[in-house]
Amino acid sequence: MTTALVQSDPTLPGPSGSVVISVDAMGGDRGPAAVIAGIAKSAQKNPDIRFIVHGPEPELRRLIARRSKLAGRCDIRHAEGVVTMDDKPGQVVRSAQGTSMWSAVESVRNGEATVAVSCGNTGALMALSMLRLRKLPGVNRPAIAVLWPSRGPQGFNIILDVGADIRADATDLLQYAMMGASYARNGLGLTRPRVGLLNVGTEDHKGRPELKEAHRLIAAAAAVEGANMDYVGFVEGGDLMSARVDVIVTDGFTGNVALKTGEGTAKLVGDFLKDAFANSIMSKFAALLAMTSLKRLQKRIDPRRVNGGVFLGLNGTVVKSHGAADATGVSAAVKLAFQLARSGFNDRLKMRVAQAAEAAEQAGPAEGWAEQPAEPAAGPAQQDAASGRTPQAEAGH
Repeated sequence: MTTALVQSDPTLPGPSGSVVISVDAMGGDRGPAAVIAGIAKSAQKNPDIRFIVHGPEPELRRLIARRSKLAGRCDIRHAEGVVTMDDKPGQVVRSAQGTSMWSAVESVRNGEATVAVSCGNTGALMALSMLRLRKLPGVNRPAIAVLWPSRGPQGFNIILDVGADIRADATDLLQYAMMGASYARNGLGLTRPRVGLLNVGTEDHKGRPELKEAHRLIAAAAAVEGANMDYVGFVEGGDLMSARVDVIVTDGFTGNVALKTGEGTAKLVGDFLKDAFANSIMSKFAALLAMTSLKRLQKRIDPRRVNGGVFLGLNGTVVKSHGAADATGVSAAVKLAFQLARSGFNDRLKMRVAQAAEAAEQAGPAEGWAEQPAEPAAGPAQQDAASGRTPQAEAGH
């Protein structure tokens, strides 16, 4: 028996506790079939999620009709255009209207959905999000936060920024610390997250002047009653996956390099393990005996389980799924979006940004330290129409 597709209107009151998520169905490398399969997995696990799905209506209608779990839970928004992985952010800002990515972000801007999810071009998604959603009052530079496998009890640490902007001064790093701590409380359920500032050493005298100033500002902010976070001081690269810290703060250039290095190392180790176990008959037999442990390890380090970078510092929540995500990866990104929406994350984030500004003002400038003037903005053809600057780095497609 064929299940008919019934489209719902997300602007009307839904079931008690329901959350509406806006999904760009066309952005990923695997096409809309993988995205629809992913949201179907999420729908099966959680009856409180409803979707606005953006892309060519005939194709989406056909794909959604095959998924009985999505019946009555999807509103299709027709969008012919697609933002490709090769499109430059500046070009996208000028010509993105009519694309599935623009439409997905617009649903959050209009209040129809709480969170937008896209597998598309990272730089273009950030540029569009800044243009349509705007930055929160007091935020100079938004950040992209990702989950990083760790030895901590929750299994993951949060690192930010991993590519929204290559630059960050001391006040930006303070805002990242406050926003990252808020994400840890609402995304990982940590009551009092531990925050560290990434540096070339843990000693107070090491690092650039802006890092030393950020060190002072974050310590002062954490000491304020009601901050609900602990500052552990400077941390090193080896602490990214340690149990010493829950949130690691850095600039987008350093964070992006660390992210790509970690991904490459994990793939290399996986390839080495496969080669080692396939080397001989005895190796294959050993792999068979260790199959249960190997599957447990594979599940723990599977990047699909932590798929989803969160754009922080905007008037709306955007989750960036990996471009190559399959159904499992998309489902993980939707799960994260649902958790953040249900917790009222963005409202809490606004409060933390305000606290960061107040903490910076109370701390005042350190003696002998002066903030360096900002670098000249990019040319008009490359600038983000919302902020007057170009997102300098991308966290990957």
